[in-house]
Amino acid sequence: MTNASGEQRPYDLEERTATFGEAAIDFAMSLKRSPVASPLISQFVRSATSVGANYCEADDAESKKDFRHKIAISRKEARETKHWLRMIARACPESKENARHLWQETKELHLILSKILRNTKPN
Repeated sequence: MTNASGEQRPYDLEERTATFGEAAIDFAMSLKRSPVASPLISQFVRSATSVGANYCEADDAESKKDFRHKIAISRKEARETKHWLRMIARACPESKENARHLWQETKELHLILSKILRNTKPN
């Protein structure tokens, strides 16, 4: 990754997952509530913000096994978030384009977390 001046900077997955969580909250707050959409939105916010929370937990893991477990949970939450975005796009058709952008970021996070799991061999 490079910054605005073109200098190489370290990749910060904790920051990326936090930014994703903030974007998910902003997206959820922009949606029109209805009896169908409200529970979908709530589930979406829970899973989307949990991706970063579990990554932070993994970052402070007490063992390699604990690290893998927390990364696996974060990955599962990312996959669940993709599901809720698809349901929200159906329940709130006016949000499809924004949901598509968030879905893409969720997919990338899921792939990154999957790669971390593959590269971290269990003991």
